[in-house]
Amino acid sequence: MLDGATTRFLVVVNHEGQYSVWPEDREPPAGWRPHGTRGTRAECLEVIRTHWDDMRPLSLRSTFEEGGA
Repeated sequence: MLDGATTRFLVVVNHEGQYSVWPEDREPPAGWRPHGTRGTRAECLEVIRTHWDDMRPLSLRSTFEEGGA
């Protein structure tokens, strides 16, 4: 079990612009890449909170911005 107070994490992002936290000592899962932020779980979640202001996947946001359905 991971301890959020002592385990180091990194922020990862996928091609849809969705963010998550991932243990720093593990390779990000397929389809995810490091965002550049590392720290405690709380620090990483704060970065996600400030950067991820639209929870819709990028493909859905693009459809709406182009005047789609």
